[in-house]
Amino acid sequence: MQINAKIYQDTLYIQIAGELDEHTANYAKMTIDNQLDEAECKQVVMDLSNLEFMDSTGIGVLMGRYKKMKQRGIPIFIANPSVQADKIFRMTALYEVMPKVKEGVR
Repeated sequence: MQINAKIYQDTLYIQIAGELDEHTANYAKMTIDNQLDEAECKQVVMDLSNLEFMDSTGIGVLMGRYKKMKQRGIPIFIANPSVQADKIFRMTALYEVMPKVKEGVR
């Protein structure tokens, strides 16, 4: 698992690569939370173009970050989901809380 982040024009872009599951969940939570806590941004875009696998634990990681940012009034969007991630987001209606956008990490 690899997580990269950068800020561009008041948007925090977080790219998640590899597998987001029970084995990588704690690392992902800690790494993403550090980025969310340090960044001064108006929105967050999670780029999932290189996410190879995500299970229910991974969904929980993303939902936890969504709830954290919702308390701050900062929306989270999903960009470039892999085919597998897109299927999960559609089946679970996660796009209703974290809408899909076209742009990814710049």
